[in-house]
Amino acid sequence: MTQFDYDLFVIGGGSGGVRAARLAGAMGKRVGLAEEYRMGGTCVIRGCVPKKLFVYASQYSEHFEDAPGYGWTVGETAFDWPTLIDAKDKEIARLEGLYRKGLENNGVTIHETRARLVSRHEILLEATGETVTADQILIAVGGRPNLHASLPGHEHCITSNGAFHLKEFPKAVVVEGGGYIAVEFANIFHGLGADTTLVYRGQKILGGFDEDLRDHLQETMIAKGIKVICHQVLDKVEKRPDGGLNAHLSGGEALAADQILLALGRVPNTEGLGLDHAGVETDSRGAITVDAWSRSSAGNIWAVGDVTNRMQLTPVAIHEAMCFLETAFKDNPTEPDYDTIATAVFSQPEIGTVGLTEAQAAHKYAELEVYRASFRPMHNILPGRDEKMLMKLIVDAESRVVVGAHIIGPGAGEMAQLLGISLKARCTKDDFDATMAVHPTAAEELVTMYAPTYRVKDGARID
Repeated sequence: MTQFDYDLFVIGGGSGGVRAARLAGAMGKRVGLAEEYRMGGTCVIRGCVPKKLFVYASQYSEHFEDAPGYGWTVGETAFDWPTLIDAKDKEIARLEGLYRKGLENNGVTIHETRARLVSRHEILLEATGETVTADQILIAVGGRPNLHASLPGHEHCITSNGAFHLKEFPKAVVVEGGGYIAVEFANIFHGLGADTTLVYRGQKILGGFDEDLRDHLQETMIAKGIKVICHQVLDKVEKRPDGGLNAHLSGGEALAADQILLALGRVPNTEGLGLDHAGVETDSRGAITVDAWSRSSAGNIWAVGDVTNRMQLTPVAIHEAMCFLETAFKDNPTEPDYDTIATAVFSQPEIGTVGLTEAQAAHKYAELEVYRASFRPMHNILPGRDEKMLMKLIVDAESRVVVGAHIIGPGAGEMAQLLGISLKARCTKDDFDATMAVHPTAAEELVTMYAPTYRVKDGARID
């Protein structure tokens, strides 16, 4: 039997890679992990976590506006960008330390280097030139923002990565894109005081989400003062002599900005990994192709997370890693379950969603009952804020099972996590109706919408 240096070698220290390495180490396996940047990956270092901290910071402008409605007198306020960056950096360093400690405590050997495949069982550690061997290899290197290299002047722009490390806060920002990253950063910059414009090629932001959520959020963002320009793209970006930027739109308009953020999707991080040396196949976008158990075309090499371009969510990468361990080391082949995954968009107002959109459900089921409520949450009443909340349940009329739940408003992400349990359990509308409300809360609307707002039969709405 061939003796390998490691039972498992993981390339990539993000959420999926760290989980797989740590638990394999806890099983007594000899595990190595290579990470060229910082432990924690996109989510912890330059994604979900710092973004949510920025979201919290950006909400204070509205908190200050609302305070007088509750009897508070708020004096002069000012925002200091370096203070936020410093606090964010300290928290990210703390979290990175926890990831590293978890690996070390379970006997994982950490290699702080870029790694690439030499063969199906050999990995070159570029920092030292050393080659190590492994029985099983897991690739969990994630993805990176699309730099839009075809855009003239793209080198003057930033991506979400750069947004977390700006030395100065921009007074004017242009964001190109209509997905959740673009929407979240547009709201963050606006909330912190920047003149913000969102440019999107489509008709409406957040493609793939329920239409009511898309309409509600776009209208609310515009009402807040964010300029949303649809049906256009950036044609070129020019740097002015004063250091500022001009964003030239396809419609002929030029927008002056201090920063231009490109949020045009992400691409798998597979370049320079040596996949061809190991017989690992990729698709047209460069993502590693895997079977239902996350196994690549090279039988002992696996891949999880964004590098496979399946569902780009941190909890999904972690789940895929757990399934990989069951399959590769526990003789229990386990397929990742992608059905009914709750998710959130930390826009302002935020979105929480789980299950099918109305359009998806109408395509799948012959008849639907749609329950919809739009109202001002109690928090907005005393300050006189007109912003509304929207809740929507989509029910298969035949089985009465709730197949979709969509919320936009305060706490929507938290509600979506709990709704995910209900929808995963295939609860019916009758189960919702039989659940006692918690009063006074916004969430009580989910269990007090007793009559359908309208029906959808054979794809057509019936009021």
